[in-house]
Amino acid sequence: MSEQLKELKTNLLALLKKEALKTGKFVLSSGKTSTYYLDARVITLSPEGAYLVASIILEMIKERNVDALGGPTLGADPIVGAIACLSHINHTPIKTFIVRKSTKEHGAGRQIEGPALKEGSKVILLDDVATTGKALIEAKQALDKIGVRVEGAIVVVDRDEGARENLANVGLKLESIFSRQDIGL
Repeated sequence: MSEQLKELKTNLLALLKKEALKTGKFVLSSGKTSTYYLDARVITLSPEGAYLVASIILEMIKERNVDALGGPTLGADPIVGAIACLSHINHTPIKTFIVRKSTKEHGAGRQIEGPALKEGSKVILLDDVATTGKALIEAKQALDKIGVRVEGAIVVVDRDEGARENLANVGLKLESIFSRQDIGL
C-alpha cells in the first residue's frame, strides 16, 4: 500500500470514528439489531469524507479494467457522485450509475440510472456499509437482467455480519476499506 493511500485511510478512519460511529440500540436496514450504528452518509456527504472515500476507491480500482462503478441507492449515491467528479478532475473519467430498489413507474421507467450500460459492460458495485449484503445482491440481480457483468463489490465498512459470505454465494468478492475490527468494534 502506498504512503498516500495509507494517509487517506488514516484520515478516513479518524473521521468515521469521530463523526459516524454512534452507540446505543439500532435497527439496521437488514432488520438486525445492533449496539452500534455507522452513519456513513454523514461522511460520504461531507466534503472531506467524499474526497477521501472517492480517492481510496479510485486507487483500489486503478489497475482494473471496468467500465463503470455504481451501486444501490441511497448508500452509493454520494460515493458515485464524488467518484465521477474526482475521476474527471484527475483526467481518468469513469462512468457511474445508481440502482433503484425497483423500476421507476414514471419518466423513462428505469431501474438503473446514469450513463447507459451496454450488455457485457464490466462494473464494480459500491455501497457505504455492508451487513448482510442484501442491497448489493439486489443491485447485481438488476444488472444481470440487462447483461452487465458485475466484477465485485467495494464498501466503506464491512460489519462482518455475513455480507462477504452472502456475496460469495452469488459469485461476488467483497472488498472493504475498513472492517468492523478496524473501527475497534
